[in-house]
Amino acid sequence: MGPSAAFFDLDKTVIAKSSALAFGRPFYRDGLISRRDVVKSAYAQLMFRLGGTDEQTMARTRDYLAALCKGWKVEQVQQIVAETLEELINPYVYAEAAILIGEHQAAGRDVVLVSASGDEMVRPIGALLGVTDVIATRMGIVDGRYSGEVEFYAAGPSKVDGVRELADERGYDLAECYAYSDSSSDLPLLEAVGHPSVVNPDRTLRKVALERSWPVLEFRHPVPLGRRLRDRPAVPITAAALGVGVGVAIGIALYGRHRRTRAALA
Repeated sequence: MGPSAAFFDLDKTVIAKSSALAFGRPFYRDGLISRRDVVKSAYAQLMFRLGGTDEQTMARTRDYLAALCKGWKVEQVQQIVAETLEELINPYVYAEAAILIGEHQAAGRDVVLVSASGDEMVRPIGALLGVTDVIATRMGIVDGRYSGEVEFYAAGPSKVDGVRELADERGYDLAECYAYSDSSSDLPLLEAVGHPSVVNPDRTLRKVALERSWPVLEFRHPVPLGRRLRDRPAVPITAAALGVGVGVAIGIALYGRHRRTRAALA
């Protein structure tokens, strides 16, 4: 078997919120966006999630976000993300996702975050999770500021373009790869791999998953990284050999049992 990878959508799959909207408050505080922008951004995110598979909806969302950040200093955005990551993202990482990511890594697979959010947001979140490979939206930059142009919009079918480009570069056999997402907008991504799973799926994706007998995972326990490392027992190596589905069940069961034991002793 050659090298393989596990591709994870980010929002509502690995973290229990929208990564882009999470940084709205500090962006507003630092004067990058107005109250009106906050509302419009939330609306754009909602429209994307409700109708993200529609090409026109994705194009409108892309163009709006490109215009919104035009002129922002890249360094300022990176600094805001670095300063607020612990507060805004860390507490919302699903414990089940962290277990699954660790299990894939233990099995020798590369783990890749694939998100429509900007690279400046997604890459630090990946570092928080111990993930270095990221496929994310890339904005044009001129003289240290965003130009208002989008070089690569990592949404819908474009996610698959990024995945296939990485697969060609590293020699992944996509038939041996895994993918996880909560949104029907990621159907092209899920269909591109041999082992798709849906996580907290929307209604449309849940229906497709049931029709195609794809695994349906429910992630319900956001846990801050520090507490997760302190409380959660290591996933047994044998779990990876038993397959991802069984491994996740074992990991979550051990995690829940350990927390109940701690509560009883408290």
